[in-house]
Amino acid sequence: MVTGAWATVLVGLHVLAGFFVLSALLTESEGPWDSTVTGTARLMAGLGLAVELMAFAGTAAGVNTGRLRRWWYAPVAALVVIALVRMVFAPRP
Repeated sequence: MVTGAWATVLVGLHVLAGFFVLSALLTESEGPWDSTVTGTARLMAGLGLAVELMAFAGTAAGVNTGRLRRWWYAPVAALVVIALVRMVFAPRP
């Protein structure tokens, strides 16, 4: 029972982080006058990264107590890498 609730919370965090990271990926410049595009993409990627760090803490606690398997680290790693890449390669107006 506890493992199911734990997994549900982690999936919810992954979905929220995925929304932020997807928003960062879909942010495009509207033209040369759009000076906020870089900040917006980095903000959304940063929010996704912050949520994934919370998910990492929950995953680490679950794996260390034996309630979750190691594969639960895969979504965390994927979303963190994507968010970091988007923060580095944010679009410029």
